[in-house]
Amino acid sequence: MNNSLREQLLKAGLVNEKQVKKAVKEKRREALKGQNDPGALAETKPQVQKAQAEKAERDRQLNLQRKEAAEQKAIVAQIRQLIETSRQPQGDGDMPYNFFDDNKVKRIYVSDAVRDQLSRGLLAIVKLDGHYELVPCETAHKIRARNEAAVVLWNDPQNTSSCGGDDDPYADYRIPDDLRW
Repeated sequence: MNNSLREQLLKAGLVNEKQVKKAVKEKRREALKGQNDPGALAETKPQVQKAQAEKAERDRQLNLQRKEAAEQKAIVAQIRQLIETSRQPQGDGDMPYNFFDDNKVKRIYVSDAVRDQLSRGLLAIVKLDGHYELVPCETAHKIRARNEAAVVLWNDPQNTSSCGGDDDPYADYRIPDDLRW
């Protein structure tokens, strides 16, 4: 029962091996002839072209996504390098400095001098791998140009071209040491 028709015909003696090979050969020729038929090619050619166009579009979209992902990765690497090369020490860390990040109040401990620089916009707080770092205003400006969300707090002076506060109209007035905000 598991024998194919060809084997059954051979066992019954109705055909010989030569006739079986000839029939298989003709069947293959017919199959190949059907593929090379101009009428069949005319019907499948638009379908093949459409499939190729769709594949090319999918490939283009995937390449675009990969390129964007690579650009984002490069930007993150640039930001990381900027932060790591120009991070500032937090001082003694005896005073808490509160700020908002993602609608939550966060706290870092800084010295009085660092607190003053943060309030004047000379230093900024940036986020790197879940940790907060202090960077100078020039670096904060570069980071903000690459990714706005990386700069958590920067009391940006209105004049971003000069981070040193050279045009401060109150530079001649001394702030008392015991004044706390």
